[in-house]
Amino acid sequence: MKVLDDIKNLIEDLLGGDTVFNNTKILNPEYIPSNLPHRENQIKEMTVSFRDLILNPGSSSIRLVIIGRTGTGKSVTTKKFGLKLREIAHERNLRLEYVHVNCHRQRTLYLILQEISQGLRLQLPNRGLSSQETFRIIYDYLEKRNIHLVITLDEFDYFVSTAPLEDIYFLVRVYDELNVTTKRLHYIFIVREITSLSGLDKSIKDHIIKNIIDFPPYKSTELYDILADRVYNEKAFKENSVSEDVLRFIAEVHGFDKGGSGNARISIETLELAGKIADSENSPIVTLEHAKKANSKINPELSALIDSIKELDLHQLIFLKALVLLHDQEGIDFFPIGKIEQRYVELSKNFGEEPRRHTQIFEYVRRMKLMGLINTRQSGRGMRGRTTLVSLPIPISMEFKDLINTEIRKRLEQSRIS
Repeated sequence: MKVLDDIKNLIEDLLGGDTVFNNTKILNPEYIPSNLPHRENQIKEMTVSFRDLILNPGSSSIRLVIIGRTGTGKSVTTKKFGLKLREIAHERNLRLEYVHVNCHRQRTLYLILQEISQGLRLQLPNRGLSSQETFRIIYDYLEKRNIHLVITLDEFDYFVSTAPLEDIYFLVRVYDELNVTTKRLHYIFIVREITSLSGLDKSIKDHIIKNIIDFPPYKSTELYDILADRVYNEKAFKENSVSEDVLRFIAEVHGFDKGGSGNARISIETLELAGKIADSENSPIVTLEHAKKANSKINPELSALIDSIKELDLHQLIFLKALVLLHDQEGIDFFPIGKIEQRYVELSKNFGEEPRRHTQIFEYVRRMKLMGLINTRQSGRGMRGRTTLVSLPIPISMEFKDLINTEIRKRLEQSRIS
């Protein structure tokens, strides 16, 4: 029974212990924040597209296509825009509703129409209805109550790839074929790539692709601002529990300009996991080491990084070893390239190798950065002159050190044999 008691105590200690979090809901993918950093231009474009709906309601049925990779803020921005547009419309005594439908969850035309009905708080009859009957009920509801409706079809490319052509046609075109003077239905289609719509029938494609807004992957500075907004403005974490270095590390790992995916969702998930690791270690703050551990668990490319290390030549490995040794000795993460080079020269001589020239070292750094093995950034305040700072993107574990040492030994043995 003692083992069970120990487990119970362990669980109770963690449940009742301190935490770095203030409100984990703010880190949820479905959460809609107060601000949307670096999506102001897209919101402006969306506003221009829907201007007539507010200023001249019913004059036309608006179609808008939003494209962008996963994690580029398409869904959250569209939801925020739709809710604010409805709020502005109500202030102008215009009855406008907004419904956001995920086509991957609601996989058929009938389920999509059911979701729209629920979004309108429209009670449908208990008997089974066809899609045509459901649409007629929605249409009559809008007409009788003088309501305009903006429908966002998220992951519309999934519906396009799975639904029959007649269902796509019905969803997109049927309303425009009705003889009505007031246009009450308006659409926002969200897809990952515009090519996903290229296979559609021309009569459908031309009807959809009128206005296109692009959501590019986030750069590292943009990801930093997004993470900082969740931490400092939205208060996802307790005050002073997350440093700027942690946010900068995550942002630079995932920033599109740094070779990452530019995915804000993965960046926020990494930050949340770093906080959970901090809690599990009873740490009052989220450290860089916690962020690295989180990244190594959540980064799907980690195994590829390990494989890349095995492909490095001897002097690239020695450079990595120099960086690891400096980290162990000084306990910080970013080092000037010149300082790493000095240690690299010492190690090379210890291994009986002729150190490579300065220009070759810079080339090593460039290559390893492209491979995702190191992070780099330019020095800022507090450092004399401008220099390149280098860090590793993953935690420096004993396994990592052993891997580098093993690969160095292999290269040395190979060079002696040859």
